[in-house]
Amino acid sequence: MPKIAFIGAGSTIFMKNIIGDALHFPALRDASFALMDIDEARLRESEIVARRMIDAMGTSASVEATLDRLRALDGADFVVTAFQIGGYRPCTVTDFEIPRAHGLTQTIGDTLGVAGIMRGLRTVPHLWAVAEDMTQLCPDALMLQYVNPMAINTWALGERFPNVRTVGLCHSVQNTVEEIAHDLDLQQDAIDYKVAGINHVAFFLRLEHKGRDLYPELAAGYRAGRLPKPPLHHARCPNTVRYEVMEHLGYFCTESSEHLAEYVPWFIKRGRDDLIEQFGIPLDEYPKRCEEQIADWRAQAVRLTGGGPVDVNKSHEFAADLMNAIVTDAPLMIYGNVQNKGQLPDLPMGAVVETPCLVDGNGIQPTTVAELPPQLTALMRTQINVQELTVRALLDENVEHVYHAAMMDPHTAAELDLRQIRALVDDLLEAHADWLPRWAARPKRKSA
Repeated sequence: MPKIAFIGAGSTIFMKNIIGDALHFPALRDASFALMDIDEARLRESEIVARRMIDAMGTSASVEATLDRLRALDGADFVVTAFQIGGYRPCTVTDFEIPRAHGLTQTIGDTLGVAGIMRGLRTVPHLWAVAEDMTQLCPDALMLQYVNPMAINTWALGERFPNVRTVGLCHSVQNTVEEIAHDLDLQQDAIDYKVAGINHVAFFLRLEHKGRDLYPELAAGYRAGRLPKPPLHHARCPNTVRYEVMEHLGYFCTESSEHLAEYVPWFIKRGRDDLIEQFGIPLDEYPKRCEEQIADWRAQAVRLTGGGPVDVNKSHEFAADLMNAIVTDAPLMIYGNVQNKGQLPDLPMGAVVETPCLVDGNGIQPTTVAELPPQLTALMRTQINVQELTVRALLDENVEHVYHAAMMDPHTAAELDLRQIRALVDDLLEAHADWLPRWAARPKRKSA
């Protein structure tokens, strides 16, 4: 039976989804699960939940919880990465408070922008360490990379460790299909679609129901004010930004409006509260969401570890389906993030792109999607510029490229001038000094 290592298993609810999903497949239900985290208390909670799910499903799976990453990785067939370096406090709080003090507001800050850049700088060295260990302990394993910023992290992994098999996984495509089905009163599995682009800025190039193009219905509903309906996933975050972008660019984006609003220069502007109100943009949404999630996690941990019922319902994450397809050589189509080797010829080679991928016993096989609409290509390139400069900073240990990445970020550049951006990055590099690689950290300045 396969060994599945979970690095960052203290994320109990996410661990529950992935392991619970695996227990539904005969080829995985008796797997060996190695849970690893640096937080011993949360790791123990995850271990209890995993064991209770195994008992509920009546399988022979085994669980080992360890603080030792090497032990978890030794002999693994699959490695799931799901950790956040620096956590909500202090690092996420810092990523919002310092930009706000410089006049730059954000919504989520985990993918692009100055917060996404800083998260990438904190995270990539740790992913590299996992990959280095994999080359020694499980060289044939597949890394299922769930950590944001997805494109920066996966790109940097591919550049430094090209022989470590890696795929970046996200649920934005599945979530968006669910939202579209909700808006149009359709069954989700009745919608036929093709998506391509980069993570969080991919678009539905085909969107149909029984051969009928759904775009005219989406456009007519938006223009008449009937759409979007209140969203399924985050009630205070209406989907209006995505519809407005569709109205002007012609295609629907795979990531939520609260994300998309901060990837582009069109919606969050100082002195334009009318835009914030019109499009329902939830400023500082991620810190609010984190506070809520922390409270939810604590309540769920008490319930799940204290004898309350443990459901093992199948989630919509790709990980377990992917592992099953590889183990059983049963063909599966997913959306995966891998480096561009020509599967998306309109975007730069080497960049991490999100396209349909065939999965079977041969591993991950991206399919080619040619002729992206030029307006979508142009938008994606503005994101890739930031990603590439951040990756170059990490590979070359060149702190100037951190500043360059921030200068090229669409939202940051729309709000701040060059000197303001440099001052903002100075403050972030100083505040994050304890979490950054030595070459990037600025020394703490003495108070006057």
